[in-house]
Amino acid sequence: MRLTKFTHSCVRVEKEDSGRTRALVIDPGNFSEVEDALAGAEAFLVTHEHADHLDVDRAAAALAQDPGLSAWAPAASAQKLRDAAPGAEGRITTVEPGDRFRAAGFSVRTFGSQHALIHASIPVVANIGYLLDGEVFHPGDSFTVPPGLEVPTLLAPIHAPWSRVGEVLDFVIAVRARRAVPIHNALLNERGLGIVEGHVARVAAQYGTEYVRLAAGESLEL
Repeated sequence: MRLTKFTHSCVRVEKEDSGRTRALVIDPGNFSEVEDALAGAEAFLVTHEHADHLDVDRAAAALAQDPGLSAWAPAASAQKLRDAAPGAEGRITTVEPGDRFRAAGFSVRTFGSQHALIHASIPVVANIGYLLDGEVFHPGDSFTVPPGLEVPTLLAPIHAPWSRVGEVLDFVIAVRARRAVPIHNALLNERGLGIVEGHVARVAAQYGTEYVRLAAGESLEL
C-alpha cells in the first residue's frame, strides 16, 4: 500500500489488486491539489463539509468528468456534491458512524460523529473518521480514537483552530499507532511547523510511535 500526502488534509492511498493499481482519496479540500489527487482514482471519501476538506466545485467537476469515480461523505457533504454534480447522484453515498463498505477495493470502516468544538458560537458539523484496510486511519477534524483497534498508521491533525498541541499529543498517545503521519498543517509556517513537530515526534517516540513527516507530494510505502 502506498500513501501520498497532498497539501493540508488530503491523502491518496493506492494498492495493487489483481494486477492493477487502485486508488482512493480522502478529503480533496480547497488547500489541496484536488485534480492531481483524484487523477485516476476510483473513489474519494469526505470527513466533513468544511471547504479545506471538501472543495465542492472541483470534486463535483471530477465526478462529472469521470463516470468511474464515486464518493462517500456525511449527509451534508453528500448533498452538496449531489447538487453540484446532478448526473452523479448514483455514485454519491451518505455515510454514518459505524458503517462498513468497500471503495476502490479498500475495506472501509467509519468512526466518530462530529467535528471537534471550535467555539460555542460556531455550529458543530458531522465528522466521519475512516479506517482503510485496517491500516490507515484518517480522523478528519476530530480526535476520535477507534475503540479496541490497533491502528498501524495514524494521520494526525497536528494544527487547527480547534486544538492545542497538548491535545494532539494526547491523541497520538491514545491511538498508539506504529507510525503517525502529519495532516492538517497548511496553516503553519516552517517555524511553527518545526516547533509542533518537535513536540509530537519526541512524545510519540516515548510511546512507541514513529513520527514520519511527509511534505506535499511525498509518498510512503506501508
